[in-house]
Amino acid sequence: MPDAIELLKRRRSVKPRLMSSPGPSPAELDTILTIGARVPDHGKLTPWRFIVFEGDARARAGEIIAGVFARKNPSAPATEIETEKRALMDAPLVIGVVSSIKPHPKVPAWEQQLSGGASAMNLVTAATALGYGANWLTGWFASDRDVLDGLGLKPEEKLVGFIHIGTPSKPSEDRPRPALSDIVTRF
Repeated sequence: MPDAIELLKRRRSVKPRLMSSPGPSPAELDTILTIGARVPDHGKLTPWRFIVFEGDARARAGEIIAGVFARKNPSAPATEIETEKRALMDAPLVIGVVSSIKPHPKVPAWEQQLSGGASAMNLVTAATALGYGANWLTGWFASDRDVLDGLGLKPEEKLVGFIHIGTPSKPSEDRPRPALSDIVTRF
């Protein structure tokens, strides 16, 4: 396992289309989910949950996504609908991170949403540490209420994103990163 600082310095997002099988084993998936749940959580509210899409579940979710797309875009060509069906099919594993805010007098919703974001990033980092490619994506369907209902989210829940995980087919190239002098100020 790589040194933690080196891992964080070299972490790159891998495009799902550049992922293939194998995906994480059941034991590795448990490790990834355990690390995803180990984030700052003021009030111990667990304001997030996970939906695991693997195997046929990815195609079933794609049918929901494509069905909503077709209904909302009645003139869409069949090729576009087919593309929507395959939205979760490239990577062998996709984890949906659901923000599930709990009303609380001392823990604002914003803080709980950030905890969900931290959870998503921990999933990406854990998958990377295990040698897999990972990518945190959303897309139009991550905020479409009809899709979210179809995926089993409660009316008050939102989707933080989909974490795509698989074996990278080639190394990811780095992208330009901001210079610290451009983003850091001292008070």
